[in-house]
Amino acid sequence: MASTTPRLVALDGLRFAAAAAVLLYHFVAVNHHAWGGRTSDVMPGVQQVAAFGSFGVQLFFVISGFVILMTAWGRDVRGFVASRAGRLFPAYWAAVLVTLVLLVVVEPGRRDVDLPQAVMNLTMVQRAFGIEDVEAVYWTLWSELRFYVLVGVLLAVGLTRGRLIAFVTLWPVAGAIATQTGSDLLANVLVAADAPLFAGGMVLYMLTREPRSPVLWLALGLDIALAAAHSGRIQAVRIENSTDLVLGPATYWTAIVLCFVVVAAATMTPLRRLSWGWPTALGALTYPLYLVHSSWGRWVIESVHTSLPGWATLALATATCLLLAVAIHRLVERPYGPRLRRALDRDLRRESSPPAPAPTPRAAQAEEPETAPSR
Repeated sequence: MASTTPRLVALDGLRFAAAAAVLLYHFVAVNHHAWGGRTSDVMPGVQQVAAFGSFGVQLFFVISGFVILMTAWGRDVRGFVASRAGRLFPAYWAAVLVTLVLLVVVEPGRRDVDLPQAVMNLTMVQRAFGIEDVEAVYWTLWSELRFYVLVGVLLAVGLTRGRLIAFVTLWPVAGAIATQTGSDLLANVLVAADAPLFAGGMVLYMLTREPRSPVLWLALGLDIALAAAHSGRIQAVRIENSTDLVLGPATYWTAIVLCFVVVAAATMTPLRRLSWGWPTALGALTYPLYLVHSSWGRWVIESVHTSLPGWATLALATATCLLLAVAIHRLVERPYGPRLRRALDRDLRRESSPPAPAPTPRAAQAEEPETAPSR
């Protein structure tokens, strides 16, 4: 039965907040030389706060688990594939091309990109072949894609309550075991580092349908604990490597728990009944903003930081990325996403239909006129 869940406006707002947090993390927390010196020296005291924007990625993954299960509910594999491809690829292709314009035309030599790398990046599976992303943030898309494959397999098997409960509990545990035993291939297939975040988001969606289920609450508790212990620790290491800030277990556990709390608040409290239009409008910019902000934002900072105060430079870089996101959303994502989804859905359903029987020689002959026309 198809889901009748209304649009969750607060969740749209959360998606944009997560993207904005990641943007600030990359602009004013990560130690890079776009500012002409150490990021921490440009705006003292800001790095310690902006560093927590890195957890916007984990918030994305929890939201994704919720939204993807909501999308898959009531769909078959063909519909799910068409829906995800239509949602992801038009904006992604545009973002890759926009980034290549920067790297090849606007500032050639900024980063070496050859033609095979550029072409493979258009597939979104370049990491499977050991090819570097043209934009560093694309690593999260590789995690998302593997998650979608697992959900597709679950749809092919059959999306039942029992199978879902088994999936959201056993999948993160299996991923953790694969990591601890050094089974790199299995850990990679199972998206081990992010599995409890996706699975926890899926449980939150199930809880919107069955809020009094003790089994689901226990599953959520397990996923949160695994996410905090495993995903949170990994993210703390990333933050330390990029900012020199050291986060203890209590800090990253709190950050991960808050990711789940805010998604639960947006989907399971009266906030789910919000009907404002602006969070949805901002949420529509989330994906393209995330895709283009890193290289273009740093390029703006490098170009103007010597002429403008730090906050003005940050504002200009953010505004530039927002304008790019608006352009991609309105000119590419909004018109072409639905078209691609419908085209793929029609084609996949046609391919799944049995082929029409070939006409027999007699039938073919019967279609011809019995006598040739006179000349």
